[in-house]
Amino acid sequence: MSSIDLLMLNIQKTCHKLIVNHSNTETVKGHFLDYFKEFDKVEAVQRLFGDNTTNILQELEVEFNWLNGYMHVDGKDGHIVICRTYLQKGNKTDIYLDLIHELCHVKQFREGKELFDKKYKYVDRPTEIDAYHYTIQEARRIGLTEDRICQYLKTEWINNAELERLATAIGVTFKQHTPKHPDKP
Repeated sequence: MSSIDLLMLNIQKTCHKLIVNHSNTETVKGHFLDYFKEFDKVEAVQRLFGDNTTNILQELEVEFNWLNGYMHVDGKDGHIVICRTYLQKGNKTDIYLDLIHELCHVKQFREGKELFDKKYKYVDRPTEIDAYHYTIQEARRIGLTEDRICQYLKTEWINNAELERLATAIGVTFKQHTPKHPDKP
């Protein structure tokens, strides 16, 4: 079993643990490595945090809620907030890449960067471009095509022109009419 397959299996186990052990409306909090075991061994994560990877991920709080959405870093204290529905129903590759993306934001938060600078639109925000650029390197490493990467990048809050601008900014070949990935809720 490849390391990516093992990580995907761990993501599925986390989903199951949250479904079985908690009520439908309960917000669950814990430490990142309690839910995403072995993520401190992922090379892309180790490149982000260096020798401090395990300590940072052991201390990093993660919150699972039932609000709509995917995942994000809380701008007040830097913990990761994950929608449990997305974790249960989302494409596991997308979830893996989103975790990498959000860990980039954790690093940015720890460096004192403004994650939600209102001077920029989402696709032009320097912290988003930086996090997506890093995440796309990992997407390519695990074998995603340019078209599949564009599907990953497509969300309901950006239009095709913004998607093209984001793709161009991070060096992804954009094809017109990229559909949203079918496994994204």
